[in-house]
Amino acid sequence: MTALRTRMQEDMQLRNFTSETQRTYLHHITGLTRFYMTSPDQLSLEEIREYQVHLVNERSQSAEAVNQFVSAANFFYKETLETPWPDGALVRGRVPHRLPVVLSQEEVALFFDYVPSLRYRAALMTAYGAGLRVSEVVALKVADIDSKRMLMRVEQGKGKKDRYTLLPQRLLQVLRIWWRSARPPVWMFPGWREGRHMNCGALQLACREAAS
Repeated sequence: MTALRTRMQEDMQLRNFTSETQRTYLHHITGLTRFYMTSPDQLSLEEIREYQVHLVNERSQSAEAVNQFVSAANFFYKETLETPWPDGALVRGRVPHRLPVVLSQEEVALFFDYVPSLRYRAALMTAYGAGLRVSEVVALKVADIDSKRMLMRVEQGKGKKDRYTLLPQRLLQVLRIWWRSARPPVWMFPGWREGRHMNCGALQLACREAAS
């Protein structure tokens, strides 16, 4: 599937898909290929549907995961292979609506007490205090912090768009403490590799460990 994989990835890049979406779509099409042990361009719609049923019944995957596969398959077959699929050829599962868990102020404070280092604590407080995604937090630059206007600039956020978000006073204090401690030159939260920002996975792991 090397040539098809390359073509699919190029098609996603041309449409400005995020790197995470690209990895997810490729993962699902690779899984389909391994299941049938044949190139996916040789599979019929019925075989793809049977694989979808396999994900639900045999692998007990969530509706969200199965819907990700549907999105990946629709893109691969309709865009990359230009297959004339009818609309709704693969059925999407109904995702149950769940209310988010809202923590009390005491629970939030306790959570941050368990974050292992000042760098991760400041990064997670930025996500919490400014409502940023993990990918947006790790990509923040020192120059993005506008303390005069109490704003933060988010480059290439959701939808590959730049935007500004409010900078709460308490968060500014946290960021100042972190900056004075580490003096990061470019990235607000640098990674262990010189010239690179913190890895999304590392911040997510720190969050899970603090919550456990």
